[in-house]
This record gives sequence, C-alpha cells and structure tokens, in this order.
Amino acid sequence: MKKRVLNPERLRKVPPQFSWIDHRLVQENYFLRCDHPAWALYLFLTSVADAEGLSYYSDASLVRRLKMDPRVLASSRQQLIQAGLIAFEKPLCQVLSL
Repeated sequence: MKKRVLNPERLRKVPPQFSWIDHRLVQENYFLRCDHPAWALYLFLTSVADAEGLSYYSDASLVRRLKMDPRVLASSRQQLIQAGLIAFEKPLCQVLSL
C-alpha cells in the first residue's frame, strides 16, 4: 500500500499537553458534533494511525474490530468528516489536526 497524506495543511501533531487526543475536543465541544459510534471510530483511528495520522484499515476490518454495523460505520465516518476531524479517500483515512 502506497500511503499519501490526504490533507497536508492539517497534518496531525502532538498537542501541547502531550496527548494524541487533543483536549480541544472537550474545550471546543467537538463531542457534541458526533454520535457515540463516531467517537469509537475516532478513538480507533487515532490509536492505529501513523505519525502523519494515516491508516488504511478496510471497512470489513473496522466493522469486525469495532463490532459495528457497516451502515453505522459509514454514518460515523461521515460525521467525523463533516466535523473536520478526518479526511477519507478509500482506502486511506487521515486523522486531522484540530
């Protein structure tokens, strides 16, 4: 698999508080923008992403690992895209900086 950064302007960096999960998710009310399954997907993606925020897990693998219905996965991914948290071009997903 040849990986490429989908959104170089939003390359993920370690936040100042030194945590891969940025505190601004809470401070700026991002948690109100998505449903619980979307946050499960986001947590998984932040856990498996490389240093550039990239991962390429297939939908089948995500459905199996997250025990999530394929329609819920698609909806969750779309919520994260609309919230500006990830970029997605099959098969690549990029966790974006806030």
